[in-house]
Amino acid sequence: MILMDDIHLMLQGGSGPVNVLRGVSLSIAAGETVSVVGPSGSGKTTMLMVMSGLEKPTSGRLVVAGQDLTTLDEDGLARFRRGRVGIVFQGFHLVATMTALENAALPLELAGYEDAFERARKGLDDVGLSKRAGHYPSQLSGGEQQRVAIARAFGAEPSILLADEPTGNLDAATGGKVMDLLLGLADRHGSTVVLITHDAQLAAKADRTLELLDGRITDGFEQPLAAEGMR
Repeated sequence: MILMDDIHLMLQGGSGPVNVLRGVSLSIAAGETVSVVGPSGSGKTTMLMVMSGLEKPTSGRLVVAGQDLTTLDEDGLARFRRGRVGIVFQGFHLVATMTALENAALPLELAGYEDAFERARKGLDDVGLSKRAGHYPSQLSGGEQQRVAIARAFGAEPSILLADEPTGNLDAATGGKVMDLLLGLADRHGSTVVLITHDAQLAAKADRTLELLDGRITDGFEQPLAAEGMR
């Protein structure tokens, strides 16, 4: 499902070029849940952005769901993400002037789904927020806002879900419940999940854990080319 083969990414910093990813190689099977841990600044979020096609690697090969993303232009990457990739961020990223229902429906509308609001209502029901559909983000707790973000991410039934510290702004008890909800929905949809977290207990909920340090995988490494035929 996800194959990264010797991925490098160099970005321009204030004092010159910075090697953010330094030869990342990994393979993740369809339906697998993988957590990624490592210190701040190790490249975890950047690796997630590369997987989603939001950042283009400087070199290396990236195959996601059978598509070599390094061969696509920006329009092609946008089309690829539209129906296949869901993203959950730490900061929720809800639109303050839109209700929970409108927030959940927004990416579906942009993608051209005629049943965007029907899907959004089902998504809110799945996360237990059907009675809060008309509320604005400011009227929701942090846990409720993240549940709206999860409903939004699963609206198009993506084959891949990328979660960047999805419980980072929540207390431990709420974070645990949100994580269980996210993984339960992923299992129901058969989604492949890549989760970035600093929480060892949350990381342990994944099928396996990888460690990223200074732009390199240092633990859980496996040769990705053995997964050449994965889709």
